[in-house]
Amino acid sequence: MSRRNGRAGDWFYGGFGLLLLAGGWAWLNRVSGPFVLPSLADTATAFTAICRSGVAGRELVITLVHAVGGAALGALSGFVLGVAGGLKPPFGATLRPVATAILGIPPVAWVVLALLWFGPGLTTPLFTVTVTTAPILFASALAGVEARDAGLVELAAVFGLRRDTRFWRMMLPELAVHVAPALSTTFALAWKVALTAELLGDGTGIGGAFATARAHLDLPEAMAWIWLVVLFLLVTDGVLLGPLRRWVRGHRPPRAVAEGPSCVGVGYVRERT
Repeated sequence: MSRRNGRAGDWFYGGFGLLLLAGGWAWLNRVSGPFVLPSLADTATAFTAICRSGVAGRELVITLVHAVGGAALGALSGFVLGVAGGLKPPFGATLRPVATAILGIPPVAWVVLALLWFGPGLTTPLFTVTVTTAPILFASALAGVEARDAGLVELAAVFGLRRDTRFWRMMLPELAVHVAPALSTTFALAWKVALTAELLGDGTGIGGAFATARAHLDLPEAMAWIWLVVLFLLVTDGVLLGPLRRWVRGHRPPRAVAEGPSCVGVGYVRERT
């Protein structure tokens, strides 16, 4: 019951935050006029038009491949390298400044380099999103491994727990606390980088459609494309990362930490074989 109430509270306060954003939009439109920010009504009309025409669905699929595909590749590679770096400190110390350097390069620079290397097409946005998101997951996974409970690791070794048990039952729950916020940041960044790559690249996807609306000075349509991005960012973030965040929120330390060494023997000894 408490979980259900907590989820309902998340929806309520999330909706309240969006209402505040809409109120700020309406106020800015009233103060500055439609040439700075179109009204909510005009943007909604343009949004309905691009959805009914079918062009929104076509461009959205392209951007989904670029953003979600690149984020998945970046998250997976960054997580694997971060865990490996945490387990092997010399390897982690070698990769840490490399990840910092890559993270410091602006995404626009990666877009330009990718266009020179690969040309326009699918590879450029996928590469750009991957290379800009991987260092974030690397840093969070590395920090998570380094912050593990040393006593719990020692107890697992004493009781001879299998490697897969240590990873799935002990390491992953501790890593999730560090990785979940990084995944949210990575996912939001992936959409921004994907749109930048599309806008500067071959003009496909929502980024290309936004550039076309901007060139036509059609501000309501341009903002309608932004609405589409935000809508699917919220939906995909809630579907893909919402369960992980709820799990982390209700996460409890392993019983060995809370109750002492004997609990490891009681709780895990049956998994040694």
